[in-house]
Amino acid sequence: MTFQQVLYILVTGALFMGLVAYVSYRMTKGKVESADDYFLAGRGLTGVFIAGSLLLTNLSAEQLIGLNGQSFAGNMSAMAWEVTAGIAAIIMALFLLPRFLGIGISTIPEFLSQRYDEDVRRLTVLLFLLGYMCVTIPSMLYSGGLAVLQLFDVPTLLGVSFEQSLWLVIWFIGIIGGIYAIFGGLRAVAVSDTLNGIGLIIIGFLVPTLGFLALGDGNLLDGMKTIVTTNPEKLNAIGSANDSVPFLSIFTGMIFANLFYWALNQYVIQRALGAKNLAEGQKGVLFTGYLKLLVPIFMLLPGVIAFHLYGTNIEKVDLAYPSLIAELLPMWLMGFFLAVLLGAVFSSFNSLLNSIATLFVLDIYKPKFKPDASDQDLIRVSKWFGTFVALVSFFVAPNLMYAPDGLWDLIRRFTGFFNIPILVIVLIGMLVKRVPPIAAKTVVFFHVIAYYFLVWGTKQWFGVEIGINFIHIYGILFVIETGIMLVFARVRPMLQANPIRIELGRIKPWRHALSTSILLVASMVFVYLVFSPVGLAYADGIVSGWFAPLAIGLVTLTTILVWASYRYGNSRYERYLNKLSEEPAEIEEASS
Repeated sequence: MTFQQVLYILVTGALFMGLVAYVSYRMTKGKVESADDYFLAGRGLTGVFIAGSLLLTNLSAEQLIGLNGQSFAGNMSAMAWEVTAGIAAIIMALFLLPRFLGIGISTIPEFLSQRYDEDVRRLTVLLFLLGYMCVTIPSMLYSGGLAVLQLFDVPTLLGVSFEQSLWLVIWFIGIIGGIYAIFGGLRAVAVSDTLNGIGLIIIGFLVPTLGFLALGDGNLLDGMKTIVTTNPEKLNAIGSANDSVPFLSIFTGMIFANLFYWALNQYVIQRALGAKNLAEGQKGVLFTGYLKLLVPIFMLLPGVIAFHLYGTNIEKVDLAYPSLIAELLPMWLMGFFLAVLLGAVFSSFNSLLNSIATLFVLDIYKPKFKPDASDQDLIRVSKWFGTFVALVSFFVAPNLMYAPDGLWDLIRRFTGFFNIPILVIVLIGMLVKRVPPIAAKTVVFFHVIAYYFLVWGTKQWFGVEIGINFIHIYGILFVIETGIMLVFARVRPMLQANPIRIELGRIKPWRHALSTSILLVASMVFVYLVFSPVGLAYADGIVSGWFAPLAIGLVTLTTILVWASYRYGNSRYERYLNKLSEEPAEIEEASS
């Protein structure tokens, strides 16, 4: 790549990024005057901005790189992480969000302090902070840096080693991204996310289109036919026990992992907690579920296309998508792609920094060290803490290059340290009245130790391979830890309840929430039907003879259920919500 080409990419990329920054600045100017403005956008986000921000917060460079690497090496089974997220989005929108908004919490640990005690609150904050700082943020920076390296061939351009150039790029990306989050707050992040999300979707559809053209020697349909008729097993999303995501794991551990991510993960739900009202929050969360259905097209299909184009010539699976971009994307679009790629990295990075600062100042600094802190004090401390976290992640991120099984697998495995215990103590705390704080603390410590030994420890310490997929371990530990909580409720129950009122004015639902949820479930089933041995992965043709009858049956059943939701479901759902506000939820006193 010549100097002139690099300069052109940088200039055009900077122009698009500058436009996004200018629009974000104009739309948020003068609107960050309080802690609520900074951390929750003044609780005034609408469904469009919530959905746009949720999508780009979730879809970052580590998914562009990691998921395409998974499909390059295996098949489409990894799409389960994305497509089945709709189930968690529905549970969040219909059942959990009304409670969270009605109570008026800013963070999940804040709820836990009311339900259990301050020790449980601080334990969960510690889990969040360690997970975000040591795994989630570094993985986003690393994947973004990897894509930029491949796009510009930075080692050759600067005359340095791959490792040195990766350190340089990660620090460059991290410093620029940190400025967005540390100085702009959640509203600026949400606006810039929505604008960058538009660019991500454009690029997301453009890359596989160019890939099909390359496979078909300029003919789009021939390229599509190639991946369907040659190695059709690559399009199979029904994973076997040997695939990265076994199909049965969707119903064991994955449903819990997704429920944590979309309902309890602070940096994701902070957008929903900043909703103007319940109706806007439900729109945003459910629309995000529909947008996730597009993920197989631009997060996994390019990996399959790369397999057909390059075969085994790519040594490292995480280089499949960057190689495709470098080979196929025309020069005049490189700047736009760079802006979108960095926008995706910045989005997730910004969201994490904003959320990690929110957790620290609202759940540790204010309650523990300065209860009377002013809004300006909270904002100032959050900026300093965000800067500290960013610096730590800059040192951790480059070391992810040594991950043996690819970036995506690494992230999902390490997330298991904190997703299941937080999910258990929140859900059981809501549903069971007599669970004491000691139960929540026991579950946290038990999970960290048990998960380590089940995934890594038995092999490292005793030379014994458990042989159970880590996603199944999610489900196993969820059941065990739920049992621990229920045993404590039986043998050492709490004695006094502490009612928490839910404000009626904030929980008027969106009238299409139920029908939209039904259509979302049907759409998920249809996507799996398409990417299955009945659909495009059929070995003896384009699709099997069962595809059309099953699709027609699905449409018929969905139509009946949607009609029933308007005829009977909406009135019953509104009565359920009104009951929440009329009768205070009995949540135990914060003492054991």
